[in-house]
Amino acid sequence: QVQLVESGGGLVHTGGSLRLSCAASGRTFSRYAMGWFRQAPGKEREFVAALNWSGGSTYYADSVTGRFTISIDNAKNTVYLQMNSLKPEDTAVYYCAARRGRELVTGTLGYDYWGQGTQVTVSS
Repeated sequence: QVQLVESGGGLVHTGGSLRLSCAASGRTFSRYAMGWFRQAPGKEREFVAALNWSGGSTYYADSVTGRFTISIDNAKNTVYLQMNSLKPEDTAVYYCAARRGRELVTGTLGYDYWGQGTQVTVSS
């Protein structure tokens, strides 16, 4: 059973930083791709970033390029999302997701497993 557990959310001022973690268990993830999504109140869940677990290829939404970095610690089976220069529009619940296969995709339907989410609030 795949489990994804996010942590690291919180309240931060505009311009601040947070690092989200996603602890993955229940599989060998070398043939998986991992993604981060976010959902603000009243809006659809949107793609933030994705990473190929084995090859390290990454892809980002335009809105976060240059500010957010997705990475993996293989020894800890953990995916991170480093978020810098945060803006109020980054406020959302952030979700970690995993998909079988190495292709990086941006649609929610492309992912097989989801975490429970962690709240990020950026105050102006």
